[in-house]
Amino acid sequence: MPSKYKPRNTAYLHQPHVGKKAPEPEGDIALKQAMGTYPDDAAARTFLEKARWPDGACCPHCGSYEVTKLEGKATRPGVYKCKSKGCRKQFTVTVGTIFEASHIKLRFWVIAFHAMCAGKKGVSAHQLHRELGMTYKSAWFMCHRIRHAMDQGIERVQGVAEMDEAYIGGKPRPKPGEPRKRVGRGTKKAPVCVLVERDGGAVCKPVKNISTDELRKFAMDATLAKATLMTDDYSSYRGMEEVFDGGHHTINHSDGYYTRIEDGKPVIHTNTAESFFALLKRGHYGVYHKMSEKHLPRYCNEFSFRWTHRKASDSQRTLKAIEGAEGKRLTYK
Repeated sequence: MPSKYKPRNTAYLHQPHVGKKAPEPEGDIALKQAMGTYPDDAAARTFLEKARWPDGACCPHCGSYEVTKLEGKATRPGVYKCKSKGCRKQFTVTVGTIFEASHIKLRFWVIAFHAMCAGKKGVSAHQLHRELGMTYKSAWFMCHRIRHAMDQGIERVQGVAEMDEAYIGGKPRPKPGEPRKRVGRGTKKAPVCVLVERDGGAVCKPVKNISTDELRKFAMDATLAKATLMTDDYSSYRGMEEVFDGGHHTINHSDGYYTRIEDGKPVIHTNTAESFFALLKRGHYGVYHKMSEKHLPRYCNEFSFRWTHRKASDSQRTLKAIEGAEGKRLTYK
């Protein structure tokens, strides 16, 4: 008996160029755009000079604006000389920044800054190693120096602040015959805490453990006393109302509740803090795959920076990150 339904036409599935073009991954788009914008070191150097010296070249040794640009066949591009009597030193735009003494091309630095600021979950050193044609060791070190430049987030949150904790590390694998441990506590995973201001920035740092003393110390260091604190019902958060003038409100996740409304109070939930950890964990599992405990603070800086400046455009976020490159050095050792 013939079917009254017509067979589905699947011919278009075998024609990849028919219809709309499939969207490319976010990280690839960022890299391709940046590579087209900065085709050589001269363009990258001009961009960095405008970003670092919007009012004209300034000597990083003495702060004088009385400088002259050295030009000639025997002079490498981008060299300036200070005309101040007590200085007279030569410098480039990389002196006094994380770029100083680096043999990596300037255009690679700018492209990497753009890629790490544009990708919501970051970009791996292996991808930069493949796309830019540099060694993995150089790409890895460059990424950590960029994270060091991103260490310019807010020191304290205020208003309505949400606090949460999570564990970063690989999946616990018990030995044969041992009971499976609860994911997080009791394993080699590293505990991380975050304080997120609603419609504001975030402060994220690793902690020794999630005891009452550690969580209270972190909350007091990263939050103004007049703030209103929101947490879940974990026992280590008890007694926080003694510290914050705005009070301490909890939501009982163990009972299946994730938001609560009380008269005269802001909506009680920790969904914003959990959204931050959702991005951090997706970046861990899907992009970086491994975050060592030694370098975990810099990964936290990276995700805190992007969260704090999430409402800015990719270009504005990149400029803000490059601003943090000044006055910082990070050696390989």
